[in-house]
Amino acid sequence: MVKVIKVDPKRFELEHLKEAVEAVKSSGLVIYPTDTVYGLGADPYAERAVIKVFKLKRRELRKPLPVLTSSPAKARKLVKFNEVAEVLAERFWPGPLTLILPLKDKKIPSCVHAGSGKLGIRVPNHEIALRLTEGVGGYLVGTSANISGAPPPTTLEEALSYFKDAGEDVVAIDGGPTPLKAPSTVIDLTDVKPKIVREGSLSVELINAALRGLGIDGE
Repeated sequence: MVKVIKVDPKRFELEHLKEAVEAVKSSGLVIYPTDTVYGLGADPYAERAVIKVFKLKRRELRKPLPVLTSSPAKARKLVKFNEVAEVLAERFWPGPLTLILPLKDKKIPSCVHAGSGKLGIRVPNHEIALRLTEGVGGYLVGTSANISGAPPPTTLEEALSYFKDAGEDVVAIDGGPTPLKAPSTVIDLTDVKPKIVREGSLSVELINAALRGLGIDGE
C-alpha cells in the first residue's frame, strides 16, 4: 500500500519529506507534485529503482526518462551545456522547460536514456519538488505519475488512481493541485538546430523569442 504524506507547499521543512527521501535513497519510488504535473520519481543512478518506474508506468524501455535537478549547477554536472542551453536555462529555469542535452555523467544507467547518450533535464519551479530533489542528492527521475499514454495527473488523487496496486516501497506526497496543470515543454538541443519535441506549459513563442535573440530559428 502506498504511504501518503500531506505537505503544505508554502509551509514545510525538509523533515516533512523525510520518509519520501528515505524511500528514494533505498531504491524505492516517490509520487510528488511539481509545477507542471505530479511526477513519479526514483534515484536515476539506481538501475533497480529505474526499472520499477518503467514497470509501474507500463512504459516501453525504448522511451527515455527525464530527470529533475535541484539547480542549474547540478544539471551542468549531468549533461553537456552549450550556448543555447545556457540562455534557455537562464531565461526559463526554474520552470516548465525540459532541455535534452548530451549526457556527461556516464554513471547514469543506460535504461534512463534508452542508450541514446542524451538526457532530458529540468529544474522545477515548485518548493516540494526542489527540496525533495535536493534531499536525495540533487537528481530525481521526473516522469509523470501516470500509466504511459494516459493523461498526466494534476492531483495526487489522479496519480493514485493509476497506481492502486503499487508496492509498499512507494511514498506519495500530497501537495495539492499542481499550478500549471500541463507537462513541461521539451526542446532537443543535441542537433545543430533546436527542435521542439513537445509543447507544454511553456509556449513555443516564448522559446523562439529567446532563440531569435541568439540569431537562431527553432523548429
